[in-house]
Amino acid sequence: MTSGNSQPDAAPIAACTISRDVQNFDLLIEDMEAVMGEAWGDLGFTEALAFFYQPEAETVEFVAIAIDSQDEENLPLMGEIITQAKSRGIKVILVAEDVTPAALHKLLRQGADEFIPYPLPEQELAAAVDRFRRPSEPAAPAAAPARAHKLHADSQREGAVIVAQGLAGGTGSSTFAVNLAWELAELTASDRPSVCLLDLDLQTGSVSTYLDMPRRDAVMEMLSETEAMDEDIFGQSLISYQDKLQVLTAPADMVPLEFITPEDILRVVEMARSHFDFVVIDMPHTLVQWTETVMNLAHVYFALIELDMRSAQNALRVKRALQSEDLPFDKLRFILNRAPKFTDLNGKSRVKRLAESLGISLDVQLPDGGKSILQSCDHGQPLALSAPKNPLRKEIAKLARSLHELGNSDAEAA
Repeated sequence: MTSGNSQPDAAPIAACTISRDVQNFDLLIEDMEAVMGEAWGDLGFTEALAFFYQPEAETVEFVAIAIDSQDEENLPLMGEIITQAKSRGIKVILVAEDVTPAALHKLLRQGADEFIPYPLPEQELAAAVDRFRRPSEPAAPAAAPARAHKLHADSQREGAVIVAQGLAGGTGSSTFAVNLAWELAELTASDRPSVCLLDLDLQTGSVSTYLDMPRRDAVMEMLSETEAMDEDIFGQSLISYQDKLQVLTAPADMVPLEFITPEDILRVVEMARSHFDFVVIDMPHTLVQWTETVMNLAHVYFALIELDMRSAQNALRVKRALQSEDLPFDKLRFILNRAPKFTDLNGKSRVKRLAESLGISLDVQLPDGGKSILQSCDHGQPLALSAPKNPLRKEIAKLARSLHELGNSDAEAA
């Protein structure tokens, strides 16, 4: 073990880096010094296993395993290091650079507590350590009770899949998805929940925030092993919002978008479809390998844009990308968020020029809901509960009614 704190009078070691050569991760060294001062050391992979049996290991709070692409051939050894650390109550931070999603998947399943990409984002190591040290607090009463949903094994539903994806940051796709799902749930006369909201924005998903819900470890466990998923496992991953809406939040930890495969997504969405009449999906802004899977499953795929140049450019790029790959671009229904008011003739003219220049139809135009939208999201409530007279809420409710009527007519025809 090598460290600057191996002197007799030094404080006990509270953390260790474990790597092939820590000098390859100079930013990690800087962050460890900033967070731990002198109370940390460095170990090689083979040294780590022996160290866990030493008395000095009893004071270790966490280890940071730093790996790059050259270390993937040693995955079994790193998995054993994680297992030994966890068996001794030591937290594990995985710091990875240029490592394949399959390798990360395997190590996270072994029990790593945190994943941080390298180069390290600013203050990310400190934030991870703070999460370790923060005492667990009893959950405060919330409008959305965090309880699992019991699914019926004999369910034979074939729910409609409604997808929302923003084509630029801040276009309001998550706000739209949350409120559309709630409006659909409110239209259900039966006591049995008929709407499921899936947050597939694995890295920055905010559905849990907008509905004041905790992010649960069960989500990560379910996504890691969709091959073994059944009604009970899927139901344990869902959280009920006021007994009307079932929600699958994004995982608690930030994971690569390639962490899940098209096959994983297919299993999750099909499971949701078999138990709910409507499945609303909030997608990441990025096109990923499983976007095609969701697009093929979708009955309606809403693409949200704004009246600005970035949205226009991104819409054009998405159109070209989908058409070049023979993907169903025709499924996209473009929604213009924060559309100009009816009396804004100049704005209406700009909307018309935007649609014509892109060769698209702006099927839905949503008004700007103002400050109450942000307040509703921060308070963790749908607009129907926090600001029922808001103009944006009224338009989303109108859209939900049309989708609900369409779904009922299709069910009766079947």
